[in-house]
Amino acid sequence: MAKSDEERPIIVVKKIKKGGHGHHGGAWKIAYADFVTAMMAFFLLMWLLGSTSEGDLKGISDYFNSPLKVALVGGPGSGTATSVIDAGGTDLSRSVGQIKSGSTDKATNSSTSDATAEALERAESKRLLELKGEIEGLIDASDLMKQFKNQIMLDITPEGLRIQIVDERNRPMFDSGSAVLKGYMKDILRNLTKLLNQVPNKLTLSGHTDATPYAMGNRGYSNWELSADRANASRREMYTAGMPDQKILRVVGLASSVSLDEKDPYAAVNRRIAIVVMNKRAEEAVRALANLDEGQDPNLIELPPVPKVEGLPFPKNGPSTN
Repeated sequence: MAKSDEERPIIVVKKIKKGGHGHHGGAWKIAYADFVTAMMAFFLLMWLLGSTSEGDLKGISDYFNSPLKVALVGGPGSGTATSVIDAGGTDLSRSVGQIKSGSTDKATNSSTSDATAEALERAESKRLLELKGEIEGLIDASDLMKQFKNQIMLDITPEGLRIQIVDERNRPMFDSGSAVLKGYMKDILRNLTKLLNQVPNKLTLSGHTDATPYAMGNRGYSNWELSADRANASRREMYTAGMPDQKILRVVGLASSVSLDEKDPYAAVNRRIAIVVMNKRAEEAVRALANLDEGQDPNLIELPPVPKVEGLPFPKNGPSTN
C-alpha cells in the first residue's frame, strides 16, 4: 500500500489572490480617454471660434438655423453669394435686410468716386464764378474795357463760363464781310487773355454772323467761311497776346445757325465771337467727339482739303494761310 502511494503523481494547484480593487478592471482607462478627447475637441473649438471672421460665423449660424435653405442654395453660408451670373430671380440666400458679400465694397467705392467727382465739379464751378467776377472787375476798372461793357456778355452755361463779344450797330468788331479785327476788338481780346491764362481750363471759340447773306459776289465763300475766319482771327490775336496754342481746343464757324436774338435774325447782337471756358465734363465731351486722346495736340488733326471753285477766287479778306 505504501509503495502505491509513493508512485502517485504529485498535483500542484496554484491559487492567485486578487487585490482589493481588482473588481474594477480597465474600464477607467476608457473613461479617461473619452475625457481627454472631449477636452481636445473643446480647445480645438475655442481656437476655431477665435480665428473665424464674423461673416463665417454668420454662415455657420445660418447653416444650423436653416440647413434646408443652405442645402438647396449651396455655398459656405446664406450670407455669401456664389453665383457668377445674375439670373434675375429672387435670391434665396439673402435674408431680409442683408447685403451680399462684396456689394458693400462696390457701393462704398461707387459712392466715394461719385462724391469725389461732385467735389471737383463744385470746386471747378466756384473757380469759374470767381473768373467771371474777375472779368467783371476788369471791365469796371479799365477805362478802355468800360466803353464796351454793353458788348461783353458773361454767363455760366452747362459747358462752363461763356464770354460773348457782340456787335453794336455803330461799333462792329469787324467791317461788313471782313475777317479783319478792329483795333478795339484786339484790345478786348488781349485784356481777356491775361485773365484766361490764369485758369487751366481749355477754351472753344465760335464765330457767328447775322442772317444777311454774304454778298461779295463769290459763290465759294459764305457766312460759314466768314464766321470761321472771324473766330480764327480772334484765336490768332489771343495767341499773339500770349495764350498757348494748346489751350484752345476748338475753333468753329456757325454762321447764323445759332442766333442770339431769335426774333430778329438780322440784329447786330447776332454778329458775335463766343469764348467758352470749358469745365472738365464739356472738355471730355469735345475730345470724345473729336476722338482725341488725352494730351494729343488738336492742331495735328488732319482735315480734308477745302474744294476749290474754278475761276472763283476767295475774297480779299477771306481765308489766309499762316
